[in-house]
Parts: sequence; structure tokens; C-alpha cells
Amino acid sequence: MTQNSTADTATQRIALVTGANKGIGREIVRRLAALGMTVLLAARDERRGADAAAELRAEGGDVIPLVLDVTDAATVSAAAKAVEERFGRLDVLVNNAGIAGPRSRQAVDAANVDVVREVFETNVFGVLTVTGTFLPLLLRSPAPRVVNMSSGVGSLAAMSDPDDQFAGLPPSVAYVPSKTALNALTVQTARALRGRVLVNAADPGYCATDLNGHSGYRSAAQGAEIAVRLATLADDGPTGGFFDDEGAVAW
Repeated sequence: MTQNSTADTATQRIALVTGANKGIGREIVRRLAALGMTVLLAARDERRGADAAAELRAEGGDVIPLVLDVTDAATVSAAAKAVEERFGRLDVLVNNAGIAGPRSRQAVDAANVDVVREVFETNVFGVLTVTGTFLPLLLRSPAPRVVNMSSGVGSLAAMSDPDDQFAGLPPSVAYVPSKTALNALTVQTARALRGRVLVNAADPGYCATDLNGHSGYRSAAQGAEIAVRLATLADDGPTGGFFDDEGAVAW
């Protein structure tokens, strides 16, 4: 972390968003900063993270770049140590980093196991690593929140419905199952932390981002809305749920 924050860390809420130098992650950072939080913009590429943070600071947000690769436990541990030394706690964690992987190598009859592993490494194991590493800091917060950025395509109810909006998408053995697994991980994490941390999964909708070649019909800013809502839940808010802009999403 290279930028000094002017916030009073005793009262300022501290948020961290992974994969946040672009797309939905960047919009989540923007929105949380606009709400008055100090936001750690985590990115695996130091330069891109620093550039994105500088641009958001120019808009008036208290945004600090943080190098963090969710697939590299060493950088996750180093990031957690830096946050602990500077702030002593973490109030909000948004596990946004995710990859789609090449579709051509996710077909059932042509599956590439290395591609499946790579997608799961970021979308599932990376979330597990980051959440576990930062959990001690989250437990020091008076109102900790964890948001896992999932997708409606990970819903078992949706993917088995022939009339679902995504029924025409080709079957995937990597990205889609990774989001289903992330949903299950969300529920298990929420169960383990019930009464201490609110943990939920967010469905941002089909947003136009690099993940899908900008083919979505929603903007990244629209996709950030549900994540921000879950990141700012009241103490009596839900935990262990899966939500989009309209409410609960079927598992």
C-alpha cells in the first residue's frame, strides 16, 4: 500500500475488493468509497492497481492500491499483514476476482482438466484462501461483512430450467460449476461464522465486462449495486444467501 489515507482508522470502515482494477470490481470500489469507506483496491498487477486507485482518488474517494493475487497464498498473506499493520482490522471483504476460462476447452466432450483447475483456483480456492487469511482481521470489526461475487449461471435451479435466460449458453464444466461451488462455499462459511460475520453471495447479472468480451446487457456499475448492498447490510441482515437486485436467487 503506497498511498497514505487521511481517514481516522478508529471510526472509518475499511473495505477490501479483490480483482478491482477494472470492471465490476472497480465499480464496487467506487461506490464503497463514495459511501465514505477507505477502500483497498486489490489487484495482482501492481501498476494497473495503482493506476486505477489513482483515478478513483482523483474523483475524491479514499482508495488505496494493494497487490494481491488470490491464487498466490504468499501475496495474500503479505496483503493481510499490510492491512493489519496499517488498520488493525477489516470491515468489508468483497471476493470479486474471477475468471471465465476459454469456452472451447470447457465442453463436456472436449474438457481440458487444466482449464477447469485454473478456473476453480481463482473462483473457488482463491476465495477460500483470501477469506481464511483475512478472517482474523474481519473478526476484529464490530460489523464484518463478506460478499462473494457469484453468477446466476451457477444456480442449479436456473441451469436445469429449459426456459431460463441462459439456457442457450453452451454447457460448461469449468466456469458454471465454479460458481455453483462458490455458492456452496458461501453457505458453509456463513454457517461457520453465524452470529459473527454476515456472508452472502451476489449475482450481478449479465454485465458487459472483459470476462464475457463485453457481451452483457448490464453495465459494470449496475452489477456493482447488489454487492454494495450486501456489503452495507444492517446487523439484522441476512447471511448465507444468494441475491440479485430483485431479491433472493434460487440455489
